[in-house]
Amino acid sequence: MNMIVFGAGSITGKQLVQQALLKGHTVKAFGRNVFSEFEQDTKNLLLVKGALFDEGEVATAIKGCDAVLSALGGSNDTSDKTRTLGIKNIIAQMKKNGVARIVAVADKAVLNADENTLIVDTEAYPKENVALAKEQEKVYDSLKDSGLDWTLLCPPAILPQPATGIFNTRADYPPEPDNDTINAGDLALCMLNAVSKNEFVKQRVGISN
Repeated sequence: MNMIVFGAGSITGKQLVQQALLKGHTVKAFGRNVFSEFEQDTKNLLLVKGALFDEGEVATAIKGCDAVLSALGGSNDTSDKTRTLGIKNIIAQMKKNGVARIVAVADKAVLNADENTLIVDTEAYPKENVALAKEQEKVYDSLKDSGLDWTLLCPPAILPQPATGIFNTRADYPPEPDNDTINAGDLALCMLNAVSKNEFVKQRVGISN
């Protein structure tokens, strides 16, 4: 498949690029610092230095891709709109280019605590984390309303570790058991599986090692 990875320089993004190449996919790595993060002459890898909020650059990068993988990060400062505005631009340019499949990353807080309540909206959720989690909820809302074939991974703490291939998943809720951490490599592996196997379409995914 032809894939593009946004946020390719993040710990999950790097794993996505590396694993996708190993699986034989053709990959575009989009980001601000991709030329310092990856080898330029890597087979089947195209490095695209671009601005996430630039409609033209994002549209050009998405053109010809079969699927979009978003590992967008950002600071813990809620004034950083990388995740929310970035995903809106990606969605808009996917529609312009007729690309339907996207797998993205948010946060465990936007999974269901019960049928009617997100984790972020429970009494037990730490108040100091609510504002940032609400930004992640906007990512979910944008995908939910997009009309695209989306999947949203909602991980707990992401560890800078490679894939083990051993992890638990559950649609829309935290997995059982939930150890509250996930290796970046396993998160990337789950995202790639969602694309190649067409799993968890129009669902959030709880995940844990």
